[in-house]
Amino acid sequence: MTQRQHPNDPLHGVTLETILNRLVEYYGWERMGAIVRIRCFTHDPSVKSSLTFLRKTPWARAEVEALYRQMLVSREWDKPQSPPE
Repeated sequence: MTQRQHPNDPLHGVTLETILNRLVEYYGWERMGAIVRIRCFTHDPSVKSSLTFLRKTPWARAEVEALYRQMLVSREWDKPQSPPE
């Protein structure tokens, strides 16, 4: 598959580890655990344990990827808009 086949997919070319790190930076572990109710986010969270769980659990990975997409949209809304010319 080439990049041309996925021009609008925000997950294309982004590793699960990068997604997780960006989510932790944006939300923090506590808020992520409240949004996506999985133990690896709420009890002694770490990137390593979360990656292990998410790679083995498709439903949880799908929820994390959906949260990442929502975060990207939220960040776009937070950007200052250029005034019309």
